[in-house]
This record gives sequence, structure tokens and C-alpha cells, in this order.
Amino acid sequence: MTDGRSWDGNWKLRLYERVRERGYDSLTAFAEARPTASLVALAEELGPDDIAGVQVFSGLLAEAERSRRITRLMRGLLVRELWSCLPNGWPAVLDDANRFKVAKALGVWEALTPETHEQRVDKAGDALLATPPPPGWLPSGPDDELLLTLLPDKEV
Repeated sequence: MTDGRSWDGNWKLRLYERVRERGYDSLTAFAEARPTASLVALAEELGPDDIAGVQVFSGLLAEAERSRRITRLMRGLLVRELWSCLPNGWPAVLDDANRFKVAKALGVWEALTPETHEQRVDKAGDALLATPPPPGWLPSGPDDELLLTLLPDKEV
């Protein structure tokens, strides 16, 4: 957790310096090497006192927009949220506790979705709820077969 210093100075420069210090030429490459880590975990690895998860996401989104890979970013974000909220995988039963965990994962995912992809992400989330994946399903990255079916690469 940051103490508010994450917004001090040129945080974008600081973010990319930390990425390069770790041997990566982009924030995307750094994040993809850790496909199940939450945005907060990525931020803590880059700077536990002065980098925030929202800053990591901002950088990832900017890179995805430049490379026209927003759909892949959104699949990757869902992976991160599922690992954070459902560490034992998709629940066998959607009782109240599990329904909350699923709703939290999907809610954060949808809240961070850029406007250009909102409809596609909403439909993918609805499809997951209408036809749940097998119990224990937990994608290991954005190229998971089910995720590719739900949210195929088709930039708008």
C-alpha cells in the first residue's frame, strides 16, 4: 500500500525506469511475465512506496492502445482479478460468499474497461455467469482457450 507518494513527481518516468531496471523494455512485457499477479502486486514489485496499481494499469492501457491490443489487456486483467478474488478457481457452487467473489472479480474487470470495449466485456462477463466454467477453472494467462472464446482478438 502506498502512502500517497505515488503521485509525487513524474510518476510515469519513475514507473518506466523501474521496469527498465528489471530488464524489460515495456510495462506490458513486465506484466506478462507475471500473468497472475494483481495490479497492486505489480505496483508493489516496482515500488512498494511510490507506485500504485492504478498507475500500472494506466501504463498498460496506454501501451495496449498504441499496439492495438486492448482486448488482450482486458483478458489479462480478468486473469489477474480471478486469481485475486478466486485463488482456488471458479467455485462449484455460487452461494452468497462465492457469488460476491465472482461479482468482485467481474466488477473490477468491467470498471477498468475502456469505453471502446465495454459492450464486449459486458457480454463476456454475462456469458461466464450464464454458462459457468468448470469448477476450479483459473486461467493462467490471457491466451486461455475459454477466454479467447469469450473475448476473441478483434480490436474495434
